[in-house]
Amino acid sequence: MAFKPLHDRVLVRRIESDEKTAGGLIIPDTAKEKPAEGMIVAVGEGARKDSGELIPMSVKEGDKVLFGKWSGTEIKLDGEELLIMKESDILGIIAEDTVAKAA
Repeated sequence: MAFKPLHDRVLVRRIESDEKTAGGLIIPDTAKEKPAEGMIVAVGEGARKDSGELIPMSVKEGDKVLFGKWSGTEIKLDGEELLIMKESDILGIIAEDTVAKAA
């Protein structure tokens, strides 16, 4: 895929959640909410101040992030559904050691 977001935008691939609850109940597709976690696929170069100085991005490709439920614009690239959003829509970066402890 040859797509590079502009300015302070990022391209995100949603990470699907488990299909079972903690108690073992299977959640049907119609009852599932869209996941608010994703993996950064591509990042822009960053925003610019009024002076023209570049503000570097806080996220990078491969970061696992948490974002707001209604954040971003859904697009389809090469048959895959992705999100384009501003970096400010991202709530935080999920550290890999945190993910391992939760599992």
